[in-house]
Amino acid sequence: MSEDNQIVIPESFLALYLSPGRFKPSAPQAEILGRYELCEDMAQMLLDTANTKKWELGVETQDIVARIQQGLQGGEAGLSEAEAQWIALRLAELMD
Repeated sequence: MSEDNQIVIPESFLALYLSPGRFKPSAPQAEILGRYELCEDMAQMLLDTANTKKWELGVETQDIVARIQQGLQGGEAGLSEAEAQWIALRLAELMD
């Protein structure tokens, strides 16, 4: 990974790669950065759709986020369960 990279990976995402009681991530920094960029982009990409569906269906944010999380889980999206959950939490944060 380039030392000029200015992207700061949030602690909440880094925690996905830390085993309990460990301080060193289970994957290389470049891989974690790539996965973070993918997950952040996914949350940003889903924002407009989620807000539109929330308005169309007249439901709460947590209902829309839960439906989206279900769609991301299961491996078909190429995400781990933890990444899908992180995207859902990030999407909820962006919506509110």
